[in-house]
Amino acid sequence: VDESELLTVPDGWKEPAFTREDNPKGLLEESSFATLFPKYREAYLKECWPLVQKALGEHYVNAALDLIEGSMTVTTTKKTFDPYAIIRARDLIKLLARSVPFEQVFRILQDDVACDIIKIGSLVRKRETFIKRRARLLGPKGSTLKALELLTNCYIMVQGNTVSALGPFSGLKEVRKVVLDTMKNIHPIYNIKTLMIKRELAKDPELRTQSWERFLPKFKRKNLKKRKEPKKKNTKKEYTPFPPPQPESQIDKELASGEYFLKERQKKRKKMEEIKAKQADAIKKRQEERNKAFIPPKEKPAVKTKKASTEKKIDIEAIKEKVKNAKKKKLGALPEEEVKLKMAADDKKKKKK
Repeated sequence: VDESELLTVPDGWKEPAFTREDNPKGLLEESSFATLFPKYREAYLKECWPLVQKALGEHYVNAALDLIEGSMTVTTTKKTFDPYAIIRARDLIKLLARSVPFEQVFRILQDDVACDIIKIGSLVRKRETFIKRRARLLGPKGSTLKALELLTNCYIMVQGNTVSALGPFSGLKEVRKVVLDTMKNIHPIYNIKTLMIKRELAKDPELRTQSWERFLPKFKRKNLKKRKEPKKKNTKKEYTPFPPPQPESQIDKELASGEYFLKERQKKRKKMEEIKAKQADAIKKRQEERNKAFIPPKEKPAVKTKKASTEKKIDIEAIKEKVKNAKKKKLGALPEEEVKLKMAADDKKKKKK
């Protein structure tokens, strides 16, 4: 037989259902599970509880709703033959308490359906960052969550600090990976793209036994910040088996300079001279700083005016013609000499007449 045929499950094959013939004597002891539910779920649970009892009654499991205590309890009976029925009933009431509608919850009683409750509240430190990443998982108008549901064949409910998923085992594995990656600041669109490629590759029977790594995209983080280097770097010195030399004491220094052998008067005189020398230096520096205010600033060099260029030649003939033309034109009042001459000419004409 070919190994590739052994690895694959034939199409349409299903595991046979667990019947009473498999366990005719039933269960030895009664087992029960209980879970609390919030106050706001009370109205919905009261409404759908008959349907819950009917669905669990088919598997011979009793269900009780305690509104005073705010709890749901499921217990096995003498007729219960499926030992895993109580585990499914426990998951059913757990999902009902987490706001999953009954239309989806009753699917948990099927053999090929399981549930997974992912706790995301403690994965992120800051509350604001947690809310942003949870909203990223939902997407605009729930589009990201809907795409994830279609690719994994799971029903996903995001409520508070948990994500409830309901569907086949392979789909739940992918949902958990996407949810945890989103909380680790990896955008869900990358995982959705990978799931879409895997879905297309699964349709090809030749690629079933091959590795899909060459087809899957590899996304690199672009917003990685470089680690800041410290200002003071501690460099390790080379190891030496010998200890460091002992520092010189004050007496050793005085012996080296010869000060140790001086008398008390001479020592005092020497100290006073050192103090006076320091004072003189300080006075000198102070005086230099005071004199800075009396130093005149440097004057800017005067800008030399450009001489009028005498290169242009004056056209005298053109100016004479302009003057002649101006004389010919009679503009405005006449000059006084012309007026007198005109008046004298008019008088002569009158005398002749």
